[in-house]
Amino acid sequence: MLYWDHNATSPLRPEAKAAVLKALDLCGDPSSAHAAGRAAHALVEEAREQVAAFAGAKPAQIVFTSGGTEANVLALRGAVAGALASGERIIRLFVTATAHDSVRATAAALAETTPGLKLTEIPVDENGRIEPEHFRSLLMNGKGRALVSLLFANNETGVIEDIASLGRVLRAEGGEDALLHVDAVSGGYSPVRFSAWGGDYLSLSSHKIGGPQGAGALIVRENAPLAPLFDGTEEGGRRGGARNVSGIAGFGAAARALQANFDSECESVASIRDNFERALRHLAPNAVIFAAEELRQKNVSCFAIPQLQADSALAMLDRDGICIASAAASHVLTAMDVPGSLARCALRVSFGPDTGLKTMSDFLVALRTLLGRGLALAAGGR
Repeated sequence: MLYWDHNATSPLRPEAKAAVLKALDLCGDPSSAHAAGRAAHALVEEAREQVAAFAGAKPAQIVFTSGGTEANVLALRGAVAGALASGERIIRLFVTATAHDSVRATAAALAETTPGLKLTEIPVDENGRIEPEHFRSLLMNGKGRALVSLLFANNETGVIEDIASLGRVLRAEGGEDALLHVDAVSGGYSPVRFSAWGGDYLSLSSHKIGGPQGAGALIVRENAPLAPLFDGTEEGGRRGGARNVSGIAGFGAAARALQANFDSECESVASIRDNFERALRHLAPNAVIFAAEELRQKNVSCFAIPQLQADSALAMLDRDGICIASAAASHVLTAMDVPGSLARCALRVSFGPDTGLKTMSDFLVALRTLLGRGLALAAGGR
């Protein structure tokens, strides 16, 4: 099996697996005062330091969650509830048009149920980037405290947003009390710099960087409003509920392993991506690589070959033991004004540290066969 779907979930790193197994040998709640509890607590705090170092944050700012979705929901719901509790009456919530579904759905639900909350979608250009002056004009139009959710790296196209620049626009036009949330769940192969960006909340997920599924984190700036989704004393009262000690330990180990080999891994996956795209253009000169000239996550390529439907392509590749993803007709491509006929052909490949030249060669052979089958099918259907 060839696995080229790291943006969905990345295979467990050996370092993360070892940390998970070590944690599973323990029996203790990290909130307990006895020896077993202290041992579990030590693993959680070690992981907190590792994740903080990876994301350019302080350990005390890390709130462990069950994954990226919970981190996104906690950021938006927690920020809105916390702001309302502090006396705010009008909140302007801004969400990127290409945001993850967890952000989009949470924002829509808040708009329906929260009096005084106005939801605005931030449009993107044809390459999936926010135009700073348009963003500025949106912020200037209206009153109330601004809460902005930005997507650092798009999980489908890999496009990287300039968080630092947009953050400066937010502070200039939204005021010093404006709040910034960054969804960095798919940003593993680009430096995450929470403190340098000046944000208030940032979401991460373990299994996107080679840690176990079921663990994530929300990084929260000191004094940023945040009401927990449910009551509890865990995570400094910011996230109630028993902690997934083994998952958290694996998350920390994965973050440390990626940070230690960051430059070499980035160079490796970027080389694979660039080689793949050159080969793709050779095999299918009419292929469209979305946002090809933009700064992108180094391990992602989102492309379409006209008349080769994504669903059919996935089915054929799956029979050959090849795992990639469809981006067909997604809200991301719609926001980029990609025609529906082309969007229905959109596929995504995403690589990781286990992707080598042999898998590249095998994939290209399968892709050549796929193109022959697909084009023959398309010709027969006309």
